[in-house]
Amino acid sequence: MADIIQRDGTWTFDGEAVRIVPGRGKGIHPIREALGERVVPLDALAGISFEPDRKGGRLRLRLRDGACPVLRAADGRLTGAADPYQLAVEKDRDGVAEYFVDAVRNALLVEQVPTGPVDGFLLPGPSLPVAGGGGDGTASFDGETVRLTWNWKAAEAKSAHGPVAFPVAEVTDVRWMPAIGLENGHLRFFRAGVPASPLPPEKDPYSLDLWGLSKKEHTAALVAAAVLVRLPGTPAGTGAGTGPDALPKAGPGAGTGAEPAAIAPPAGSDDHDVLLRRLRELGDLHRAGVLTDDEFTAAKQAVLKRL
Repeated sequence: MADIIQRDGTWTFDGEAVRIVPGRGKGIHPIREALGERVVPLDALAGISFEPDRKGGRLRLRLRDGACPVLRAADGRLTGAADPYQLAVEKDRDGVAEYFVDAVRNALLVEQVPTGPVDGFLLPGPSLPVAGGGGDGTASFDGETVRLTWNWKAAEAKSAHGPVAFPVAEVTDVRWMPAIGLENGHLRFFRAGVPASPLPPEKDPYSLDLWGLSKKEHTAALVAAAVLVRLPGTPAGTGAGTGPDALPKAGPGAGTGAEPAAIAPPAGSDDHDVLLRRLRELGDLHRAGVLTDDEFTAAKQAVLKRL
């Protein structure tokens, strides 16, 4: 068990999953506050790092491509305090952060978790109902219906059209873009049988126009993520269809149908034969130069503890 408690939040690792609980207060980004607690199974991780700086540093989880619907919806545009998989670390907690990194890395080595992309989401979408946005309106989603409502700042083309509602079954794609510099952002929905609108977001009745005047506008990305996991064609065994608050089973390959299932032993097979095979595999990796002496020693000790 490894944990680190900071004002920015609390991370706990039990050998199978990293549990992330965001902090509270003004310094917590609205998207992390709205997203709430996350449980990241080991097989969703591609790596972890601690990046020290003058004020302390930052813990950063690197997820496998396609594992998290929130990251998929954001498409790499959640940075710094908005990223739910980063943790600001105070200066006197550097040693704890490094210990946390070692614990996760050793588990990834022992379980031989692949770092490549996954076939489907390994984490659930945001809890429902979810709402977010800003600028000229608000988007909401209850698991079945997407609703767009406009405020007094909306263009006349939207105000005259009135609120918009449509079933998620009609959605073919959803795209979120935050405001960057002087360029407005948007949350835009695409529907089956409805040609993509040539109108800019401020006039398109199926889009929110995001102005970047508030951090809360980033919560529109959560609406996008919640819709993504329920789009027709989402691969079976992912976060979709498991209920808005369901958490994936921890441990490599649990209920995902993804690559780790072929590598990790079946549940309940943590016996001597399996562990001895792991030791031989680690030895082969060490002799081949894939693992350094320190990495091999740490991984071997982790296996020996389970014998």
